[in-house]
Amino acid sequence: MLVKVFITPKEEILDPAGRAVAQALRSLGLEQVESVKVGKYLVLRLEVASPAQALQAAAKACEQLLANPLTEDYRYEVEPE
Repeated sequence: MLVKVFITPKEEILDPAGRAVAQALRSLGLEQVESVKVGKYLVLRLEVASPAQALQAAAKACEQLLANPLTEDYRYEVEPE
């Protein structure tokens, strides 16, 4: 099964990379860009028997390694292959 993991800075956390990208986009003529968040996107291929097991593995991976719960939010989606 595939698990897609999306990690972004929490709303209250300063995102210098996002700010720089937003400024660069505006300098390219995209004045309508208000803000940008720069995060991480990961795809995990898991050998599990059920979507529930994939969700459990994704939660553990995010909580223990992939995301910093103090500064980042995360979500994940499970897709059968």
